[in-house]
Amino acid sequence: VCVCVCVSSGSEPPSSPQVVEDGGEEDEEELSGGEEADLRSSSGRGSLLTRRGITLRVLLKDGLVEPGDGVLGIHYLGKNFVGDLLNDGKIRWVETGQIFNSPSAWATHCKRLVNPAKKSGCGWASVRYRGQKLVQYKTTWLHKYQPSADMSTLTDVMVSRRTDRERIPVRYCTLGTRDATRDPHTLVELSAFSAINRFQPFNVAVSSNVLLLMDFHCHLTTSEVVGYLGGRWDTNTQLLTVLRAFPCRTRLADRDSASAVEEEICQNLFMRGLSLVGWYHSHPRGPALPSLQDIDSQMDHQLRLQGSNNGFQPCLGIICGPYYHGNQGVASTITPFWVVPPPEQRPNDYGIPVAVEVTYVQDNFLTSDVLNEMMLLVDYYRAAPDLVQFSHLKTLLGDDPGILTLSGPS
Repeated sequence: VCVCVCVSSGSEPPSSPQVVEDGGEEDEEELSGGEEADLRSSSGRGSLLTRRGITLRVLLKDGLVEPGDGVLGIHYLGKNFVGDLLNDGKIRWVETGQIFNSPSAWATHCKRLVNPAKKSGCGWASVRYRGQKLVQYKTTWLHKYQPSADMSTLTDVMVSRRTDRERIPVRYCTLGTRDATRDPHTLVELSAFSAINRFQPFNVAVSSNVLLLMDFHCHLTTSEVVGYLGGRWDTNTQLLTVLRAFPCRTRLADRDSASAVEEEICQNLFMRGLSLVGWYHSHPRGPALPSLQDIDSQMDHQLRLQGSNNGFQPCLGIICGPYYHGNQGVASTITPFWVVPPPEQRPNDYGIPVAVEVTYVQDNFLTSDVLNEMMLLVDYYRAAPDLVQFSHLKTLLGDDPGILTLSGPS
């Protein structure tokens, strides 16, 4: 989860030129000439392991970009930064003359001047070459030299989803201590707070527009999807209000485009004055229950949102099951959940997944933001092989699947 803490800063950039190598958490690795040749010759799934090795120097040598003055740019929280692309693939910041070894190093440095809490720069997603994000040039390189990479990833995702309806949930009490040999996709039944002698420590209200956009996203494809939830946390009333869903228009296995999507969502949260309050994902043909992997992910998100001051802020997880054969009627199963840490005397146990009681608030109209996001999702999946053809769903929806009508605010 990409958590943004946006703080204005009056820091001035250093005046003397210097080479900056620190690119934060996602700095790209540099390759020798021989390694670059090996990179071009790789193919199939193995190529995905070397995507991070595609550097500006590789793109320069293969003619996808050209060196030039002022051809690189970053726009972050209202601030613009301009850079020169040098012949050796390094970046020179125009304002100070500093030299950076990678897009991430430059992006991290610039963003920290605006927001000192920023830990990484999402360089390939943030830096633009002649107006276009660098990550798109990386994708072009992959399509040119490794055309099978994206399809093999898609196939892996689709194959893994086919087993959803065959997964049988287990009770939490049967899990015991963590076991590395246990299938991380094992589904776990939810417990009630009362069953573990606890009260739900917060209240939750979810907007109907959030449900609509989230469910629409999950229905469009037979592959698993993911998105984030934006809203507000009121410490006085202990109320978590979920006001906006932010679908990730990317494949789960595509880590390169994921950084760009998360950066865009962070900007959208900031512009709307919202905080990151949770996430959602789908189990297309399986029960809307968390897997062991989902439990660990949820616990990780809860710790991240807890904050540096150890203050409590809940993080809501939601699982949507659109096409599970066990659903009642045509409606999706929507499961809000949270994870209680294991007892202190059993630190090696899994976290306890618990059902969260939620109040759903009916919105008066469909906002233009939601409608636009729905249209973008349709465009994203339009040509995908795993797109759901609603007109062909008689076996799932009965003889009269009905017509889905979208309308904006009057």
